[in-house]
Amino acid sequence: MTNATANLVYSKDHEWVLQLEGNRVRIGISDYAQHLLGDIVFVENPAEDDEVTAGETMGSVESVKAVSDIFSPVSGKVVSVNEALEDEPQLINEKPYEAWLVEVELSNPEELQSLLNEEAYQAFISEGEE
Repeated sequence: MTNATANLVYSKDHEWVLQLEGNRVRIGISDYAQHLLGDIVFVENPAEDDEVTAGETMGSVESVKAVSDIFSPVSGKVVSVNEALEDEPQLINEKPYEAWLVEVELSNPEELQSLLNEEAYQAFISEGEE
């Protein structure tokens, strides 16, 4: 575990969540996921004020290999979108724990409890999750 990932929780779809102030969280793609994807060339995020639902598609990432859905790990309203990714989607490959996708105001903060901590996520991916 690194300091960069110490406060993160993860979904089994390989998104990370960082709790900010109050019920606001920041969502990104794990280092493991960006390695699987390869070079990312385009990111489609939801728009500000869009509602996202845990477990449902909220956007996609396109890599040189394929287009992959991004599944929201939580439910709530998008309050901020990382616009830097529009021009520099490769930031996800370069710094996956700094290149966040969106910030969401949680509608159900209890959903965070169902996500995996760093240790549990590492165990999950080492079990051969593809």
